[in-house]
Amino acid sequence: MKINPQDVINAVEDSMTGIDNPGFCTACGERVEGVEPDARGYDCECCGETGTVHGAEELLMGGLF
Repeated sequence: MKINPQDVINAVEDSMTGIDNPGFCTACGERVEGVEPDARGYDCECCGETGTVHGAEELLMGGLF
């Protein structure tokens, strides 16, 4: 997997401040802003894959990384 677990934890902490809404692409590992915490299956604008962007909290709680 291309997503560093510590990056997901940091992103969840960032979202708790109300400043960011981060998510990650499970295909390329890019951090994506403006993703709801419980988002699943968004398309990645970085790599073009469909259905691979998930909210950081969803990744953490769902064990998707």
